[in-house]
Amino acid sequence: MIELAENQLRFSFPDVHPDAELTIEFQRTLRIPDDGNDYPLPPGLGNFPVQHVDDHAGAVPSKWLQHGGVMLPMFQSEAMWLNFDSAWVDGHDVAYPFAIQVATGKQCAVSGESWSDRLTRSPQNYMVAPEQPWLDGFVVEKGCVRQFVAMPLGAGYSAEEQLTGEAVHGGLQLAVYPMKRRVFERRFPKVQRRMKSEQEFMCMSMPCASAPDMGLAPGGRMKQEIYSDPYALNDWQIEARGRCFVHLCNSMVWQSVTGVMPPHPAPTAKTYTESGLPWYEYYDDSMTAVNGTSTLGGLKSVTQIGAQKGEIVLPENESVTPDNLVVFRKGLSKGQVREGAF
Repeated sequence: MIELAENQLRFSFPDVHPDAELTIEFQRTLRIPDDGNDYPLPPGLGNFPVQHVDDHAGAVPSKWLQHGGVMLPMFQSEAMWLNFDSAWVDGHDVAYPFAIQVATGKQCAVSGESWSDRLTRSPQNYMVAPEQPWLDGFVVEKGCVRQFVAMPLGAGYSAEEQLTGEAVHGGLQLAVYPMKRRVFERRFPKVQRRMKSEQEFMCMSMPCASAPDMGLAPGGRMKQEIYSDPYALNDWQIEARGRCFVHLCNSMVWQSVTGVMPPHPAPTAKTYTESGLPWYEYYDDSMTAVNGTSTLGGLKSVTQIGAQKGEIVLPENESVTPDNLVVFRKGLSKGQVREGAF
């Protein structure tokens, strides 16, 4: 079952396990400079507002109704990242594992291949939560993604148009698969009741075209590892999948359809950095990062395509030097204190 609550998508699979629940948030964030440099992770600035497509059946395109799902607003050249949060299972001292597929315009953001209704390992076309806490962009190489940046569908900037030559789908496509219960019970047997330790992760966000659909295009380069699946492919409950189509509409259309103003655009990277606010890095020394594929590695960024067209499409794209860097490293030994910046 898929529910929309507090601007989050909640995927639950009670027939598999009572605690098999995953939430996905769509986080507003800074747009990092698209200048060829590799930047740390920008902050989260709160969730995008999300509404049911069916609640606006008389005002949205008919193809949106065919796809169902939900919709959210994005300004042109605005950035986003996805936050994954799987439910903690008491007595097992672990969060319930999920395989997650993410596509933009029905092109996989991890492998670059066309949408598939099955999980593949070579190349890997999904991520695993809770090991993968978030996704900020297209996986262009090992340890590096290009940030998700909204651009009007049909203008030639989106990953979908670069990979297929067509502007058909736009938006985001999600599929979530829970781990099989018997596999979960075997891999994570119940443990003696004890005080659960706490882990905290900091949240890691031009006028619009008149067309309603927005696609996600590759923006600036960002340091982020996308981890290989540590489990067997057969561990996932394929037939219990939950799917959702997330429509992206420009801010003017959102206001016209819903009667609600979208959130104000995020501050620029320059303004944010000059204010001394933090950027982030995250590492998990126990996991192996995927290498990325040449398919996504060959994508051109918004700035590169704009230069070819003679257009300036990313306003306030100045380079910055993030001085206030907060590093999170998963996998510390029990009782080990993480030494941060002084």
